[in-house]
Amino acid sequence: MEYHVLAVGDVVGEAGVRHLSRHLRALKKWKKIAFTVVNGENAAGVGLTPDQADDLFAAGADVVTLGNHTWGKAQIAPYLEDSPYLLRPANYTGRAPGKGEVIWDMGAVTFRVVNLIGRCGLDFHADNPFFTMDRILKGEKATFTLVDFHAEATSEKLAMAYYLDGRVSALWGTHTHVPTADERVFPKGTGYLTDLGMTGPVESVLGIRPEQSVETFLGGLPGRYQVASGECKMQGAIFTLDSTTGLCTAVERIDIR
Repeated sequence: MEYHVLAVGDVVGEAGVRHLSRHLRALKKWKKIAFTVVNGENAAGVGLTPDQADDLFAAGADVVTLGNHTWGKAQIAPYLEDSPYLLRPANYTGRAPGKGEVIWDMGAVTFRVVNLIGRCGLDFHADNPFFTMDRILKGEKATFTLVDFHAEATSEKLAMAYYLDGRVSALWGTHTHVPTADERVFPKGTGYLTDLGMTGPVESVLGIRPEQSVETFLGGLPGRYQVASGECKMQGAIFTLDSTTGLCTAVERIDIR
């Protein structure tokens, strides 16, 4: 049987949260989505508050993943401990609050979701994400395994996809906020996209007011970054998965404005 999984790119600011709330459930109904993963690490600009986490789940997210701004809002730590469906990178130290994977039982099938953070240009203090995945895949079995790899380098994401090809159902990248056009099914059946893009203001630089980003590159003092205003977009991808094999048969990018 086929299952459609929706992965939504980094939600940026309250504007991104509102856009997700307006459009996610309609998209899920239209595309017959069985399971939804949303990256929410920028919902507060930098980090995620408990109230925003509640809003993402209310909007229709089954699992919310994070990344390098996991600790941007310190008050999220107790929420990470209490909710099994809010994930921080699994390759963070075991001393960090929360966990980096969850298995969702839907009866007929189970979905494992894993959140990883890259080390190339992002977080060299994290454990090796390749070894982390080896350890996780030796644990409890699931029908489908989905991986949100929050990483800077396209090379690290691609290398991980080849490393996990045939061992996970789908792997997508988050963090850069710019969608890539390389959606594909790898030779052994893993669905892949280097970066989902973002959910937030269209007229922005990665969600931030353009004039502030320009000032930064001119060498000035842009002040505290502010999320841009105006029309928003919701970007991501839909992975079609086969429960017989546990692998992917198709990948479709989405961009809802």
